[in-house]
Amino acid sequence: MASGDRQRTWFPEMVEVLRADWRPEMSWAEIIALRDKLDSMLKAIRKSRNLQPVTTSTLCPCCNEPMVQGAGEVSVRATILALNRFGTAPANEVKFLEKAWTKHRRETGIDLNGKPRIAEPCTRRPGAARDGWRPLGSDADS
Repeated sequence: MASGDRQRTWFPEMVEVLRADWRPEMSWAEIIALRDKLDSMLKAIRKSRNLQPVTTSTLCPCCNEPMVQGAGEVSVRATILALNRFGTAPANEVKFLEKAWTKHRRETGIDLNGKPRIAEPCTRRPGAARDGWRPLGSDADS
């Protein structure tokens, strides 16, 4: 495993797909579908290379139990920002898209990945979820 791969989000094969599939006139539905494709690729790469997420020593805000942060995902915003990072789109276009995405999210109530928001309660105390976090030793750690 290369140094830093556990924390890495953008692998070369994902950048190739981003460059090949990106079109400036894409709708939000198409951008979200591209994000889904890139996120699936990231999960497959991590699984095939046995890359486990880095653990943190954060405590759950609802139950004060030790938590481990889940492996990062490719969000729509990360996809948009990667367009400039990897030379696929100019900075001014990316800035416009980023602002438009923020506005679209507010108007539609979708999450960072373009999906409807669903509250997931803390496994120890219902009703106090925090995206991407789960208690250490939970079934999801397996």
